[in-house]
Amino acid sequence: MDNEQAVFYSRVLTELTLTFHIIYATIGVGVPLMIFIAQWLGIKKQDEHYILLARRWTRGFIITVAVGVVTGTAIGLQLNLLWPTFMELAGNVIALPLFMETFAFFFEAIFLGIYLYTWDRFENQKKHMLLLIPVAVGASFSAIFITMVNAFMNAPQGFEMADGNLINVQPLIAMFNPAMPTKVAHVLATAYMTSAFILASIGAYRMLKGSDHVYHKKALLLTIKIGLVFSVASAIIGDFAGKYLAAYQPEKLAAMEWHFETEEGAALTLFGILQNGNEIKYSLELPYALSILAHGNPNAKVIGLDQFPAENIPPLYIHYLFNTMVLIGMGVTILALMYIIGKFLKRQFIYRRFFLWLIVTSGPLCMVAIEAGWWLAEVGRQPWVLRGILRTEDAATTSNQVDLMLYLFIGLYLILGIASAIVLIRMFRSNPVERELADMKGRG
Repeated sequence: MDNEQAVFYSRVLTELTLTFHIIYATIGVGVPLMIFIAQWLGIKKQDEHYILLARRWTRGFIITVAVGVVTGTAIGLQLNLLWPTFMELAGNVIALPLFMETFAFFFEAIFLGIYLYTWDRFENQKKHMLLLIPVAVGASFSAIFITMVNAFMNAPQGFEMADGNLINVQPLIAMFNPAMPTKVAHVLATAYMTSAFILASIGAYRMLKGSDHVYHKKALLLTIKIGLVFSVASAIIGDFAGKYLAAYQPEKLAAMEWHFETEEGAALTLFGILQNGNEIKYSLELPYALSILAHGNPNAKVIGLDQFPAENIPPLYIHYLFNTMVLIGMGVTILALMYIIGKFLKRQFIYRRFFLWLIVTSGPLCMVAIEAGWWLAEVGRQPWVLRGILRTEDAATTSNQVDLMLYLFIGLYLILGIASAIVLIRMFRSNPVERELADMKGRG
């Protein structure tokens, strides 16, 4: 295997691992907040339905955490095996957030275990609920620290270069780089949003299967409300992310918007197909919108791809990833708003089969948007692993065994994905809501 093949297989394996891991990581970050809100409402309203929501969501959450541990460990392993030059060069700079991410996970796991095994052992349920705070905080900070590493790769700082080595390392400056605020905020907001819509999808699906129980209606209303709040937050943060890109990564913004010529009053290109290098067909142009996104000024100048050497321009297919992410985000926001307005006005269309099926699709679509967003983030940084310092082809391993590793990890992820799905389905089928409510009343 030559070096070019080693780079290719290293990129494919890393992309596969991140694509699989992000499913469980997103749920792992978002669901603890949902559990906390449900239990808080249950205690506040003395409502057994919300208490049961917290219990059932916790059981499912445990499974996703277990798989997330395996895939997260795989990422750490692959960073060292597949990208040794990157780790050798930047390892000292990013060691602190990597360590803090591990610490945050253990912090979360310890309190999650205590929370799980102390149900019904507190006379005051508010004290039991407080155990969820370190779980939710640990889950969120785990995402924060690992996203800081990714942000550093996009905006490296906090060191000096000497003879190809990083010296005078300042880890805190490296962690709090210009990319960090928008990346961290966007990761957290979209994780909360996606988790809410996934749980909403489950509630809508159970209603489609004939369960008209008030439990599912309460679950649906709660998760749709949370989903709407964080979908709006994600859109606002996305606007700040566009302004960050205009200031610090203009080549990425230009590539994902197919903005070929530097100009003032730049239009935003939606949809479209690229032909003959830079000819755009079947697109929708929004006048001045790109200038507003980039600088908040409809007449501002936006740098185009004509200002960058061809070898430093990211792959132009990231435009499709950007469109996918934005359209899904807009779609689920409108869907949630329609549901809440319909609920407020007591309209029955929100319980029609067609509308419930739309809600069922919202969770998987949000996960597609998460995947598209991460592919956009990683591919949009190309050809750099460490932007402006270390190119991807110079950072990868030269081992001739990477293709074998790829096949082995494909097998692992298939086993983990199928096994976790089977366990979750059987877990909830064997413990229907009606039976658990009856058991709770019996214990009461």
